[in-house]
Amino acid sequence: MSAVLDRRTALLPGRFEFLMGLYAENYHRLTRLFAPQQLELGDYVSDVDDGLPVHLVLQERHPYTLELELTYGFVDAQTGRRTPSAQLRMYSDAHVAEALHCHPGRHLWQVLGPFPAAHSVFQHRLQMNTFLTRWLEYLAEQGHSAGTLERVFKQKGG
Repeated sequence: MSAVLDRRTALLPGRFEFLMGLYAENYHRLTRLFAPQQLELGDYVSDVDDGLPVHLVLQERHPYTLELELTYGFVDAQTGRRTPSAQLRMYSDAHVAEALHCHPGRHLWQVLGPFPAAHSVFQHRLQMNTFLTRWLEYLAEQGHSAGTLERVFKQKGG
C-alpha cells in the first residue's frame, strides 16, 4: 500500500485541531464584525432595527487578551440577566477567541460539575464555540458591525 493510504487519518484534522480552528475562526469573525481590539472598555449596543439589539461589554484589557461579553437584549425572567450570553476571551498574540461559557452567571464547573471527565469538558467547549461561530455569522448576516455599535454611557445615581 502507498504511504498515503496507510496514513489516511493523518489527512483528517483531529478533534483538538478542529477546536483550535474554531477558536481562530471566532477570532477573525469577531474582529471583522465588531473590531473589539479598537474599543475602549465599556458597554456597546448594536441595533439594526430588527428588534434584537446586541450588547457587547468590553470588560478587561490585558497586553495580549481581551475579556468581553456578547448578549442579546432579552432579559431572562429567572436570572434577570440578558440572554443568550457568551463570555469570551480573545488572544491577540495567538489570533484565537474562545467562548469561556454561554450560561449567564455560571462558570464551566457549575455547568459540568466539580470533576467532569476530560471528554465532557472538550465536548462542552466544542458546543459553545460552534454556537459562537454560528451566532457571529448570523449577526453579520443581519447587518451588525463596528459601524452599528454605539457606546452606552450609564447614568450615575439613577
